[in-house]
Amino acid sequence: MITLHHCPQTRSMRTLWLLHELDVPFQLRSYPFDQTLRSPEFLSLSPAGRVPALEIEGERMFETGAITEFLCEKFSTDRLGRNARSPDRMAWLVWVHFAETISQHIAALTQQHIMLREDWMRSPTVMKLEAARLTKCYVALEARLSTPVERRDYLLTSGFSAADISVGQAVYMAQYFAKIDEFPAVADWYERISERPSFAKSLPQGGGIYAREFYPPWPTEAR
Repeated sequence: MITLHHCPQTRSMRTLWLLHELDVPFQLRSYPFDQTLRSPEFLSLSPAGRVPALEIEGERMFETGAITEFLCEKFSTDRLGRNARSPDRMAWLVWVHFAETISQHIAALTQQHIMLREDWMRSPTVMKLEAARLTKCYVALEARLSTPVERRDYLLTSGFSAADISVGQAVYMAQYFAKIDEFPAVADWYERISERPSFAKSLPQGGGIYAREFYPPWPTEAR
């Protein structure tokens, strides 16, 4: 049995979405985003106290990209993954891990806007810089999804894959801090992948980390 340890609106949503797409049996254990992740029990699953953590075949895994690669190699080498002989294997690896490039900026902004509760703790420079870096990530995605003639439907030429799941989840969270409205190819792609039933199943069922729909870089609005 597979067990996913998960916090809503975190990187573990990426793994949850992937498991739903794989359509394999799994158990879900959800946690609040708080000191529970620092408990000895949880640290035995993920030594840095982060999600996702995955139990499978008597082993424990952490790190989202590694989990994505392992699950695709085990359950969906050619549909959601791409095998070593696939012309899209290199691109698949690049975009699966590009999700972490986006996520590092989201993490910084989440800390600034949410975890640091007083304005005097926050840095206007960091907030503006990290929001701008998210926009740079959208520029890279827009270039990938556009060609001189037409737009790609998905990140890979060969169609939908775990790369779209990984980056799509990151963009879902990034939009709390930087809008995609000025990137038409990204907006079309995001609308396409977010219509998938497995995306809807991975969304928070109740409260998540973000209490607002959008957090402007600076100044912060009254809370």
